[in-house]
Amino acid sequence: MNYYADADERGRLISGLRALVEYLDANPDVPAPRRTDVLVFPPNGSDAAMFAEIDAIAERIGAEASDADSPRGHYSAVRDFGPVQYRAVAIPNAARDDENRKAE
Repeated sequence: MNYYADADERGRLISGLRALVEYLDANPDVPAPRRTDVLVFPPNGSDAAMFAEIDAIAERIGAEASDADSPRGHYSAVRDFGPVQYRAVAIPNAARDDENRKAE
């Protein structure tokens, strides 16, 4: 199973983003956020496998992967497009386990 968008889904996403931009541009009375994030998560797996996927994405987007900005050890690669941010994030298994325990 491919965890990311296939070619058709990717095309619909890109079309949807363009439609949103055109709509906001044509309707200045509609509030818009000051910034927005596009988040991508790797398939669940071992921390090493997820972090390796983030490293591969970092290389593709010309970024450095790091967990420096995350107190919970989320490993990410970020590329900014002005106030729009593309962020690929791997959430370590221990951090997800902690959240699941809190929810119980």
